[in-house]
Amino acid sequence: MSARSESAPTDRFVPERLVEAATRLFADKGYPATSVQEIADAAGVTKGGLYHYFKSKAELLHEVYRRLLFLQTYRLEQIATSSGSPAERLRAAAEDVVTSSANSLREVTVFFREMHHLPPTTLATVRAERRRYHERFRGLVEEGQRVGEFRPDISADLVTHSFFGAIHHMAVWYRPSGPKSVTEIGADFTELLLSSLRPVTPAT
Repeated sequence: MSARSESAPTDRFVPERLVEAATRLFADKGYPATSVQEIADAAGVTKGGLYHYFKSKAELLHEVYRRLLFLQTYRLEQIATSSGSPAERLRAAAEDVVTSSANSLREVTVFFREMHHLPPTTLATVRAERRRYHERFRGLVEEGQRVGEFRPDISADLVTHSFFGAIHHMAVWYRPSGPKSVTEIGADFTELLLSSLRPVTPAT
């Protein structure tokens, strides 16, 4: 086999296999205890093949979460710019982030457990990307407050931080084999969010 084929595999599925293998190993063994060679072996490529696609183990860790965040950001933008009231769009956005996070629980678990291992510049980039996502979500809350659908006396920032804090904690307690489906959990989370935002009806 030539040096070219050893170091630069042409299989377009290799990056997918590498990310899947890294995610699985990081989840099972932890980031520090997982070697580059183990990831390459699990993906069925050479170490040189891994480095053809990813410069380092840290870049793979970044990729584990980047793909999920990219997908969630794309979906949120589609929802935020669609027709419907702010409440309808916020409901759709909230249900999407809950279900997509639950369906990618291993990726979420790995990232929030291991993110501190990222280089400072990469970590700053990820935090900026997450902040933009949260700001877009918060914009739906603010829009609903402006048009009177949501109560104006609660900070949109606080609502957003509270909601995403609960979502990020799902990795601790959520189990696919639990009594409720992902769809049901998404609906429950969303109802908690919207019920906290509904205008208070004055007592008679």
